[in-house]
Amino acid sequence: MSENRINQESQVTLHFTLKLPDGEVVDSTLDKQPATFKVGDGSLLPGFEQALYGLKAGDQRSFEIDPEHGFGPGNPQNIQVMPRDNFNEMELETGLLVIFQDAAGGELPGVVKTIHDTTVEVDFNHPLAGKVVTFEVEIIAVA
Repeated sequence: MSENRINQESQVTLHFTLKLPDGEVVDSTLDKQPATFKVGDGSLLPGFEQALYGLKAGDQRSFEIDPEHGFGPGNPQNIQVMPRDNFNEMELETGLLVIFQDAAGGELPGVVKTIHDTTVEVDFNHPLAGKVVTFEVEIIAVA
């Protein structure tokens, strides 16, 4: 096994599992091909990359990543109140993922936060914003 350690120049191949504090697995490569990326290419958030610095092939680690270094704290301005009439064709429930179209024609996912008689609150923050996540890694290769 190579003794190359992960730094800002590295290409890294790894298996990872991303978990919430309750142990729920949000994403994992364990049942797929490992992920390969170049440090700094934007594939991983900086807080996740920094946790990997110094590791080498064969290392296994578990890191707790706080919101500020992970998916952000969440922005209250990303929670929008919309008329309930906009959802007449839907069976609404809290936690429902709704896909909207943005001004450029792209997809903008939002999660129904609360349902009122005449309005619906939709959260457009990243679903993991404000959450502490556990990042478990097994380093396969470092080049």
